[in-house]
Amino acid sequence: MSAPWPLPPLPPLPSLTPLLVPALQDRLVLLINHVVSREPIAARRLQPLAGRGLVVHLAGWPRLLPAAPDLVLGVTPAGLFERLDAAPAGPGGLRVEIDAANPARLALGALSGEAPAVSVQGDAAFAGEMHWLMDSLRWDVEDDLAGIVGPLAARQLAQFGRALRRSLSGVARRMAPAGGA
Repeated sequence: MSAPWPLPPLPPLPSLTPLLVPALQDRLVLLINHVVSREPIAARRLQPLAGRGLVVHLAGWPRLLPAAPDLVLGVTPAGLFERLDAAPAGPGGLRVEIDAANPARLALGALSGEAPAVSVQGDAAFAGEMHWLMDSLRWDVEDDLAGIVGPLAARQLAQFGRALRRSLSGVARRMAPAGGA
């Protein structure tokens, strides 16, 4: 049965990207700052770099997927990060390009604890501190969960998470090209 009158076309839906991406990036910065703040030495090492900018770019992102904008961070005087709309002008900045040609493998690698292939350009001292942070800091999920669900449940959830990470690591290794990557 047809409608007695033609229905007008629906207006195009507004893109959620301008609202969603900054919100997701802000949550990621909160997580990064949480991990940094749990290790006072990390924040102290970042304090002399206050005012410098860090741009994280996903290189090779597939065109079939919605565009992944750069994450632009600034170092605060407190030794933490803040999300910026644009990289600060001036010397001392850093650009980190992460190989994202295969987003599924990138995500599996991140979940399994494998470091992605990266290219770094910019200030050597800043790059050295970022390298130290990436090598030295780990999110203690079990400790954070213990504050919410108690230590026993947190331990069991963490054990499940480690088993899942081992499984995902195996999947990521099987997805890797034969020549390594």
